[in-house]
Amino acid sequence: MSTLTATAEEPRTAPARPAYRVTGRRVLSSEWAKLWSLRSTWITLGLGLLFLVAFGLIAASRYKSGINSGRMDRDFATSTAVSLSLFGTNFAQLALGVLGVLVTAGEYSTGMIRSTLAAVPRRLPVLWSKATVFGLVALAVGTLGAFVAFLFGSGIVSGTPAAMGLSHAGVLRSLLGAGLYLGLVGVIGTALGALLRSVAGGISVLVATFMLIPGLISLLPSSWQDNISPYLPSHAGESVFALTHDSTTLSPGAGLLVFLSWTALALAGAAYRLARSDV
Repeated sequence: MSTLTATAEEPRTAPARPAYRVTGRRVLSSEWAKLWSLRSTWITLGLGLLFLVAFGLIAASRYKSGINSGRMDRDFATSTAVSLSLFGTNFAQLALGVLGVLVTAGEYSTGMIRSTLAAVPRRLPVLWSKATVFGLVALAVGTLGAFVAFLFGSGIVSGTPAAMGLSHAGVLRSLLGAGLYLGLVGVIGTALGALLRSVAGGISVLVATFMLIPGLISLLPSSWQDNISPYLPSHAGESVFALTHDSTTLSPGAGLLVFLSWTALALAGAAYRLARSDV
């Protein structure tokens, strides 16, 4: 009787559960998996690559036809194989920036951000991981597109004053700079999505920053333009991959520092709101 009683009173021990730790590598892996699980990722990255290559080839073809016909458009008169090949950068930046906004703001619109932050309570590693993963993907797509556009575009303008090869001074720096610029645009889009928590709001601010504000600045007096325009995100970023520079533009190094500062400012705002406010 005592044996049965003792047996019945023995506490039941639950099976040991494996210990899971939130690490930076695991957060990066989860963000990588989430990025590629969305159909919009494949579509938008494909559009960004298409814009970069297609518009570069169209610009090179237009330049070649102008040379052959003897009626060169004034805008293309001083073009080089690099500037023609990177003509689609402004269109590609829109696609990659919009996808960056969707990477973060999309989770707020679907409510998935609650599950994400429940799994990573410290919050900020989520932002750093999203920005890192998508920034590297945008960098790879932008660099690939820049080199593909240049290789085909330089073939189109071969034998013209715009002809250049990879061995020419500044060409490799310009192509790599274009990829870096597009990668940072993707990071800024990611930061805007986390800061505004709205897909429409993030895209609106992105378009205004890179497309509308530079146009409005051009309406100011020329003395104001010379002091403000070089430090705008779009113009500072363009100086990173521009082959030639003048007194109204920044050098590649200075342009990169200014653009990195804008990127850091956007990330800092996103980090502050993520850490201080509820989802």
